[in-house]
Amino acid sequence: MSELVPELAGQAGGRADDGAASRRTVEAVWRIESSRIVGALARYTNDFALAEDVASEALAEALVSWPRDGIPRDPTAWLLATGRRRAIDAFRRRSGRDERYAVLARDLGDGGAVTGGPGTQREPGPDADLLWDPDRIDDDRLALLFVACHPVLSKEARVALTLRVVGGLTSEEIARAFLVPVPTVQARITRAKKTLAAARVPFEVPAAADRTARLASVLNVVYLIFSEGSSASAGEDWMRPDLAYEAVRLARVLTRLVPDEPEAHGLLALLELTAARFAARTGPDGEPVLLEDQDRRRWDTSAIRRGREALSRAVAVGRGLGPYGLQAAIAEQHDVAPSVAATDWERIVLLYEALGRVAPSPVVELNRAVAVSMAAGPAAALPLVDELVATDVLRGSYLLPSVRGELLARLGRAAEARAELELAARLCGNVRERGVLERKAAAL
Repeated sequence: MSELVPELAGQAGGRADDGAASRRTVEAVWRIESSRIVGALARYTNDFALAEDVASEALAEALVSWPRDGIPRDPTAWLLATGRRRAIDAFRRRSGRDERYAVLARDLGDGGAVTGGPGTQREPGPDADLLWDPDRIDDDRLALLFVACHPVLSKEARVALTLRVVGGLTSEEIARAFLVPVPTVQARITRAKKTLAAARVPFEVPAAADRTARLASVLNVVYLIFSEGSSASAGEDWMRPDLAYEAVRLARVLTRLVPDEPEAHGLLALLELTAARFAARTGPDGEPVLLEDQDRRRWDTSAIRRGREALSRAVAVGRGLGPYGLQAAIAEQHDVAPSVAATDWERIVLLYEALGRVAPSPVVELNRAVAVSMAAGPAAALPLVDELVATDVLRGSYLLPSVRGELLARLGRAAEARAELELAARLCGNVRERGVLERKAAAL
């Protein structure tokens, strides 16, 4: 029933142990199984907000009960049964013994007690398996993703809710990852659940006709989580690898849930191929190491292999690559090249042109200009960047002046390049990246 980490096997069913070990067990089970637990409870109650609340209550109870009474033989079933009992308590508080509560109560049968004082804990009875339908688990998790990433929610709310209910992260972990106060994260999650309830969003996998459009929101949320982890928008750390790796994990889950969706495989390929370079992207003190200076021997060849396999699957199940698949194909060119100079920049330019047709954006055009500068020289790329400047589409972004500064420096126009790089540094919110820009400007 549970995909538990190996060390849990020796602990489960034992007597009360030290608090630290029990807490590690609770956290491990929760991280692995939280989406399945919340999904099963949401199907059971037909109330997403209630399911998330009672699952969190079960987690809190485990943190108290397991160190005291010992770890259950089946920790996941314990959490599920406890969450279900909390749901019944909630229905009782809401409306007394109405018909809905009566049905839920009958489902409990004669299952053993799950809570109580020392010595009273018993394992869940046979009824604990009623919700844990193996044929429904993947549907539950997929429905959970679609609900958490529903377009009715703001981007920030979708990200927070996905990390909470699908990723199993606590509010504290999410706040730490995004450098925002814990109450801010909690407020986003609370508002998100209220919004979903007000919009009467059902807990279900959308019908086939609606799934493609809704899947785009799910993919985008996972991509946003990874982007913030791979290049932090603010703060003192250039990267937040834990956040990025959580996005990779979510992408892997998604490809198993929707194996026939090419963009799910394209996104996983992009994330694996990009994360493969993480170990070489920072120096000993956390300072950024740019692509041309990275030790490519430190790149993760296993991640590159996994990324290329995912890209092959995207090609196999689709009819041409979509936006994530094309970005993955670009990342692949970087990963297989022995050096920056030996990279196939002409192919990267073509891939960016294709990406610009299927998913046009100023950032895509800026990246195409960088590729053009590597393939044909800075003089060929500068007009492309100046066109973006003239349209004012990236106002307030440090990316445009940073690229323009680099091109001007390569053309020998040092004073203009220094001014652009200094502007980019002022606009950059990340301390580490700002330092790189300031040093480049000073060197001119």
